[in-house]
Amino acid sequence: MRKIAGSSARSTAKSTGAKAAGRAKPALTKADFETLSEFRYLLRRFLVFSEDAAAESGITAQQHQALLAIKGFPGRDHISTGELAERLCIRHHSAVGLVDRLEANGLVRRRSGSEDRRQVFLELTPKAEGLLAGLSMIHRDEIQQLAPLLQVLLGQIR
Repeated sequence: MRKIAGSSARSTAKSTGAKAAGRAKPALTKADFETLSEFRYLLRRFLVFSEDAAAESGITAQQHQALLAIKGFPGRDHISTGELAERLCIRHHSAVGLVDRLEANGLVRRRSGSEDRRQVFLELTPKAEGLLAGLSMIHRDEIQQLAPLLQVLLGQIR
C-alpha cells in the first residue's frame, strides 16, 4: 500500500468517496476529463522517458527507482529492505530479489546494523553513485521541461 502524506492511497480514495457522499460535488465536465487525460499523458510520458534512460544506462527502471530510493531516503544514506519495499510499493520478497540483482551488479552492498547485527541496511556503491548522478541530472532536466505544463494542469483541477 502506497503512503501519501501519512495515509494510504486506498484510504484516501475511500475517504474522498465518503466525503462526496456527504455533499454533492459538481459533475465532471468535458474540460475536466481533458485536464485529467493530459495530466496522465504527461505522467506517462515522463515514465517512458525514465524507463528509456534507465535502459540506456544498462539497468531496469525498477533498479533505477531502487537506487534513487536508497540515495533519497529522508535523513539517511542507507535503507532497510523493508523500507525499500515500501518505497517501491512491492512485497518484501520481491525487494530481496531486486537487492540480490543490484548486489550482483555491484550497485549496492548490504551492511549489518551497528546496534543490532540482525538488521541489514542497503547502501550504494561508488559505481551506483555515478550511475545515479547521471540519471538524476537528465531526469531533473526532463522535469524542468514538464514543470510548466504540469503547473498549468494542476491549476485547472477543481
